[in-house]
Amino acid sequence: MNVRDQLLVAAARVFADVGYHGATTRRIASTAGVNEITLFRHFGSKDVLLREALARCQNEDAAPLPDHPDDPLRELTEWSRSHFRDLQARAPLIRVYLGEFAKHPGLYTPEIGSPVRTVSALSGYLERLKQRELVSASFDPRVAATMLLGALFADAVGRDIVPEMYATEPEDALTEYVALFLRGLGIETSAKRGPA
Repeated sequence: MNVRDQLLVAAARVFADVGYHGATTRRIASTAGVNEITLFRHFGSKDVLLREALARCQNEDAAPLPDHPDDPLRELTEWSRSHFRDLQARAPLIRVYLGEFAKHPGLYTPEIGSPVRTVSALSGYLERLKQRELVSASFDPRVAATMLLGALFADAVGRDIVPEMYATEPEDALTEYVALFLRGLGIETSAKRGPA
């Protein structure tokens, strides 16, 4: 791993552990095994380093949604599972970031952010379902995508904080989220329904 990558990994780790103020350039450099001068030579400032580190931590390896939808239940379940697992893995970093956002909104760049790309990918898939006439309901694909992603996000990031909200195992909940979502779009699913 080159020095730049070491600094990016260290910055994300330190930020997740201690937040913005605790993530001093000295601490990040020490965690990366370099000196502060090297950090500044590569990034110029703490904010530039953190912005790049946080952008890099976003899900780039999500399972793709097919260009030609065929089996919405299977396709969307596989995609949602991949997205959900990524959110679970990044949950500690996400929580810290959400807590820091009001004071440091410049650390997030919406146009390159994973949520924007994810909503776009999912809404494109939903539009393709409409074009193939695989759905019977009338809906705005972007609103529908945001709704499903909201459920996945809340579960992945909040389950261990408020476990009382989640009566089923994560995999069972995910399957039900997707099945309910698709039924709402007018796609009948064979997924088992949870308890009434």
